Amino acid sequence: MSNAGGRGGPETRGRILDAAEVLFVEHGLEATSMRMITVTAGVNLAAVNYHFGSKENLIQEVFRRRLGELNQRRLVALDRVEEAARVAGVRIKPSQVLEAFFAPSLQMATDETHGGRIFMQLLGRTYTEPNAFVRKFLAAEDADTLVRFLDALYAALPGVPRDEILWRFHFMMGATSYAIAGTDALQLFAGKFDDEDPARLIPRLMSFLLGGLRAPLPELASGADAARPAED
Repeated sequence: MSNAGGRGGPETRGRILDAAEVLFVEHGLEATSMRMITVTAGVNLAAVNYHFGSKENLIQEVFRRRLGELNQRRLVALDRVEEAARVAGVRIKPSQVLEAFFAPSLQMATDETHGGRIFMQLLGRTYTEPNAFVRKFLAAEDADTLVRFLDALYAALPGVPRDEILWRFHFMMGATSYAIAGTDALQLFAGKFDDEDPARLIPRLMSFLLGGLRAPLPELASGADAARPAED
């Protein structure tokens, strides 16, 4: 039975989150109105206010409900490869750290049944559009996971300056977000292309990211490390 005032229970809450997620991808966070969300979800404004209180809280919950699962997948994958390296008595490879972090994102982006693809498109769009409130929220949500992975990369690449690792990880995050957000930009100059299978994005993007990791270090002030590539 529904709660008083048509506010509904968990099923209503889920419909609101699903509707908001799709609309945020289609129109952006700012342009999506509460009225658009209520109409799409088939609820009234009282139901949204009951479950979330405000649009900002609703936005946070849209991200939070899947970010926790995504980061958990990442950490489980990292635990697995770190334990295997420990048992073998070897140092973990940087490529294994990257795969543990980025592969779960790409796998979620291929999930068209449980909303993973829509969410990852939203996440990718969010990283490429300015929104201080959301960026601050995402930074806080991802903080512990990012620290863990950066520490793993530092340990895997002891000869590479930490600043360089940070920059390369930043570039990889940007490339992944842009790719997951969709192929609209690519189609603007390339036109319609045959291979848009999201499952094929994983090997393509991982190959690109690993290539960036292995690239020679840039010539900066000293130029001392310019010709030395990061380890595989």
